[in-house]
Amino acid sequence: MTALETRPAPPRATALRRAAPALLGYAAVRALGLLALAEWSAARGKSPYTLLTARWDALWYTRVAELGYGYEVRLPNGDVHSNLAFFPLLPWLERILAAVSPLSYADAGFVVALLASLAAAWGIFAVADHVYGSRAGVCAVLLWAVLPIGIVQSMAYSESLFTALAAWSLYAVLTGRWLTAGGLALLAGLTRPVGLAVVAAVWTAGIASFVRERSTARTGGVQSTARAPGDGARRAFGLLLAPLGAAGYVLWVGHRTGKGPLGYLDVQAGWRNGFDGGYAFARFVADKFTSFPSALAGVGLIAGVALVIRLYVVCVRQRQPLPLLVYAGVVTALALCASSYFGSKPRLLMPAFPLLLPLALGLARLRTPRSALVVAVVAVVSAGYGAFWLNGSGPP
Repeated sequence: MTALETRPAPPRATALRRAAPALLGYAAVRALGLLALAEWSAARGKSPYTLLTARWDALWYTRVAELGYGYEVRLPNGDVHSNLAFFPLLPWLERILAAVSPLSYADAGFVVALLASLAAAWGIFAVADHVYGSRAGVCAVLLWAVLPIGIVQSMAYSESLFTALAAWSLYAVLTGRWLTAGGLALLAGLTRPVGLAVVAAVWTAGIASFVRERSTARTGGVQSTARAPGDGARRAFGLLLAPLGAAGYVLWVGHRTGKGPLGYLDVQAGWRNGFDGGYAFARFVADKFTSFPSALAGVGLIAGVALVIRLYVVCVRQRQPLPLLVYAGVVTALALCASSYFGSKPRLLMPAFPLLLPLALGLARLRTPRSALVVAVVAVVSAGYGAFWLNGSGPP
């Protein structure tokens, strides 16, 4: 159903030319979102740049970049918010960029986010183009851009950086470049806890490729693509590389806290984050039905979860490549089944871009004027919602 059939990647110059329409469309959508944010913030007397670079998690990342690890906040209820919960790659990049330029750490975080969002858009296009063709690739990128919380892609958060690393790692798997896939998975594991999803995708694909080769050899069949000498060794080394980022940071946190390999879980528990199979989320949704106005929100939450699950089922039915299914499945499970702040769940789902591919295929089947109109209307709505959301509750 989802056997891994790798194909060579096109030359880099050709790849960039193919991706150009998607990248230009993505930049236009994000520019519209930033313009809407600027206008909305001005009307409310707020700084849009501060909203993008100096609130919530962005402050924690810049504090790590500036002062390193060891900072924590003890709340009156006994919770301990430690900056050890934040993985190090984004603050490392902020520190490096601030050291070689006149940018502040917050400025550096914003620049990294902008560049990473473009890299993520290109990676999403590369994956979708490889699997379904360039038209579907353009549509996938535009759909990712017009997500209701797409403004997060321009914030000094780690979502864009993680999505870029994940997308290109998956593309490397699909094109048989195992060392690149493993190295990017390592970096993704240094970016967010959900780097586990990239590691799982690389490992599943690697094992499936090995089993397929062994099966072909036993039956005396011919490989669909020629294997270069050393491919097996590169694949094995790529698989070994993939988990080192996440495992290394988690083990370092355990050593620093003196609580061993599970010390990172204690750090997350201080933020009331954990994995409970969705029990806390289910209770949160159920509580919405205690009064009529909030019941509407409960219905919306159930509809949103049902849509996400439905999209994943369609991905399976459309026979997406195995690494995409594994990656999207793990990201979705971790987002929906974690006990983290419930307002974060849409943001946590944003890297699960393979879920958008069925919608991209549907959009690609429309005539160009009609698909452009659909994207334009949704982009305007998304820009308005992003400006409203970020000036209100916004991401935690």
